[in-house]
Amino acid sequence: MSAAELALWARIENLEPDAVPRALWEERSLIKTWAMRGTLHLLPSSELHLWQVVPGLDRRYLRPAWLTYFGITAEELERLTAAVADALDGRVLTREELIDEVSGLLDSEELGAKLRFSWGSMLKPAAFRCLLCFGPSLGSKARFALPESWLGGLQRVDDDRAEREVTRRFLGTYGPATRDVYAQWLGIARIRAGNLLKALGDDVTAVHIEGTPAWALTGQLEGISESQPPGSVRLLPAFDQYVLVASRDAPNFLPGPFSDRIYRPQGWLSPVLLVDGRMDGVWKYERKRSRLLVQIEPFVDLPAWARQAVEQEAERLALFLGGDLDLRWIAS
Repeated sequence: MSAAELALWARIENLEPDAVPRALWEERSLIKTWAMRGTLHLLPSSELHLWQVVPGLDRRYLRPAWLTYFGITAEELERLTAAVADALDGRVLTREELIDEVSGLLDSEELGAKLRFSWGSMLKPAAFRCLLCFGPSLGSKARFALPESWLGGLQRVDDDRAEREVTRRFLGTYGPATRDVYAQWLGIARIRAGNLLKALGDDVTAVHIEGTPAWALTGQLEGISESQPPGSVRLLPAFDQYVLVASRDAPNFLPGPFSDRIYRPQGWLSPVLLVDGRMDGVWKYERKRSRLLVQIEPFVDLPAWARQAVEQEAERLALFLGGDLDLRWIAS
């Protein structure tokens, strides 16, 4: 959650410190759930179905290898998913409470107990079908809800329209992008990602990035070709979407062979110092009583304007997180 909040802080000026939890648990304008790549995301509540169409249609959890690995049949998974939705209707339950309710509904403790699998493996199929989301935690215990009842209704989108809109939004944010990058971001097969890109027809144009085939929104081509570095500096948190999308083309976003400093084992993505869109370093922060210790480790010598902008970003971070800034520069 801290990474999610900082990802929004990095993009929204004057974001209030309590804005994200308030949007999640009071206003319910944001919703927390498993989505792209089967990982946790915060999504606009009004667009939940839009973003879950592609993972929901992928149905990779019905493949024989997946079912065999988790020791469940397709029919059992369907019953389990339906029981999860029934158990959560109008209620917010911890995992143990959900297991008890589902076990009773199915008259099978063995099947209900499969919801204990780590990383939410048996809960994700329900999430992809908009039948499960996170509710406010109870102490350290996560709780779950049925989106339909949690949000007081669900805005649904035609499947084909949703696929086109998600693809268009991705290219609008990260394009030009290759088919493989889009497939990685969504967590789907490359062939399917290519078909989704081609389905946009004249709205997209095939381009090349240093000889690599890619796609861009046709309406953005002129702006892309004429764009100049904006002179921007941002402190991006761990697991940031920008860093994730850049992974397959990391050399283009780095000032040298520093990829292993950012893309670390077990899928860990380091917090990144972004200068004019290039990943020019890493950083971290730590609370020490009333101080907020922020350590910046550039990969290269930064120009004076960038160092000044980093200091301003660190001040903005201290204001958001609360604490007196203690900024330190670390030599690589």
